[in-house]
Amino acid sequence: MFYEIFPAQIKIARKLGVKIAPSTRKNKKLDIYDWNGQYICSIGDIRYKDYNIYIQEKGKEYADNRRRLYHIRHKEREIGSPGFYSKEILW
Repeated sequence: MFYEIFPAQIKIARKLGVKIAPSTRKNKKLDIYDWNGQYICSIGDIRYKDYNIYIQEKGKEYADNRRRLYHIRHKEREIGSPGFYSKEILW
């Protein structure tokens, strides 16, 4: 299964100083690389929805509420961890 990368996600990745690409790993959405092309981690599970998918399917209001709940569940993430990149790029 192939994950569509959204323009907003590319913009956020640039701000974080990383590059993103569709994941080569089973059931993952994105692979994260530094600017030298070194692999950092894989994030997101293709079997679950994220902020941009919710916007497309159910609208911005619903997506914003899902984002708020995600951020409550995942308050503290160590910078550079897969959880950090998931929170920043996917949500």
